[in-house]
Amino acid sequence: MPDNNARIRLASPDLGEEELDAVRRVLRSGVLTNGPENDAFGQEFADRHRARFGVTFCTGTAALNAMLLAEGIGPGDEVIVPSMTFVSTATAVCHVGARPVFADVDPQTFNLDPAVVASRFTPATRAVLTVHYAGQPGDLDALAGLCAEAGVSLLEDAAQAAGAEYRCRPVGTFGRSAMFSFTPTKNITTGEGGIVLTDDPDVAERLRLLRNHGQTGLYRHESLGHNWRLTEMQAAIGRVQLRRLDGILERKRAIAESLTRRLAGVPGLTTPFQAPEARGTWMLYTCLLPEVRDQVLADLLGRGIEARVYFPPVHRQPLFARCGADGRAIADGGPAELPVTEAVAEAMLSVPVHHRLTEADVAEIADAVIAAVGRAAAAPPGAISVPSAAIPAGRASAAGVVPLDAVSAPKPVGDR
Repeated sequence: MPDNNARIRLASPDLGEEELDAVRRVLRSGVLTNGPENDAFGQEFADRHRARFGVTFCTGTAALNAMLLAEGIGPGDEVIVPSMTFVSTATAVCHVGARPVFADVDPQTFNLDPAVVASRFTPATRAVLTVHYAGQPGDLDALAGLCAEAGVSLLEDAAQAAGAEYRCRPVGTFGRSAMFSFTPTKNITTGEGGIVLTDDPDVAERLRLLRNHGQTGLYRHESLGHNWRLTEMQAAIGRVQLRRLDGILERKRAIAESLTRRLAGVPGLTTPFQAPEARGTWMLYTCLLPEVRDQVLADLLGRGIEARVYFPPVHRQPLFARCGADGRAIADGGPAELPVTEAVAEAMLSVPVHHRLTEADVAEIADAVIAAVGRAAAAPPGAISVPSAAIPAGRASAAGVVPLDAVSAPKPVGDR
C-alpha cells in the first residue's frame, strides 16, 4: 500500500467521469463478465502495440502464469529471469512447476545482460523472460538472437512498459508473447488486471482456454484452466485508460527530463540512463545514491515525499534465499551472488514521476533530493538515524540489519 502520510505520492491514478460513464454503461448492459468489453479492450491494446491478439486477465500475475503455460513450460524446465524485478516474475515460473534461473543485469538499464544470459543456458532452458525495468526495453536484439540460436522462447514481462518502444517498434511482439499489468502504480490502470499479447493464433487460443476453465462451449471443458477473467467493468475502464496513454507518456517524459536537468551534477547521484535505441515509459524514476541512499530515503519520507527501493533483489527473498542463481537449492544455505544486481540494489532509489505532478511538485522533489544528499554527505558516520521501515527488508544499513518481519510501513502494493 502507498505511504498514507505522503503529500507527494509515487503514483496517482488518473480516473474520472469517462471511466465512471464506462462502468455505468456496463452495469446497465447486465453483462458483467465474459463479454464484449474484454474482447474490445484486448484487441485495442493489441492494435496499439502492433500485435495480432490480446487476451485479458484478472491480474498481471495470472497473465504471467498463463503466458508460461501457453508455451508448455512446466516441471523439469528452466526459465532465465532477472532478480531485479517484482517477485512474481520468478514465482510465476515456480507456479507452473519450472525453475527460475537468475541472471545479472546491465548496470545502466537494470535489464538482463545478454552476456550473462548466454552463460545461464542449459539443456533444460525453455525460455528467457526479460523484464523492461521501469518501462525501458532492454537489449532485445541481442536477447532475441541468443534465444533463436539456442532454440528457446523469448518472453516479455512488460508489466511497466505499456507504450514503450525499441528501435521505433512497440514492445510486446519481440518475443513469442508479452505480459502487461494494470495495477494502480502503472501508467494506466484497471485496479487489478493484465493482458498477454501474441502474434500466434494457437497461443492466443490456449490463453483464452486457460483464462476460462478450458471451456470450448457451454459446460464443455477440453483442457485444464482457471477462472482468470477480467470483469467487464475493469475492461471498460481499461479502454478509456488506453485512450489516455499517449498523453500520460508525453507528460511523464517531460517530468523526467525536468528532474534530470535539476539533478544532473549532484555529487554522488546518478540520474536514470536512457538507451538511445529505447523509448521508455518512465514508470519509475530510479537514481543511484551509493553510500547515502538509506539516509536520503528516510529524509524524503520525513518530508512527505514518497520514495521506494524498486526492487529488493528477488534472489535475496526468503523464498529463494537457500537457492543459488541457478535456482537450485544449495547445501550451505545463502544465496549466490549477482554482483551487479546487488550493487544496484544497495544504491537505487525511486522518486515520484507520475504524470499528475505539477511543476512545483517536480521542483520540490528535486530540491528535497539535493538537500537530503547534502545533509547525508555532511553528516558524520552514525549521526543519522534511519527508520527501519524505510530500509529494504533483510539487508544491513546504518540502522543495522532489519529482518523482514520487522518492517511495518510503507508496505508496497503488489506490482503485478
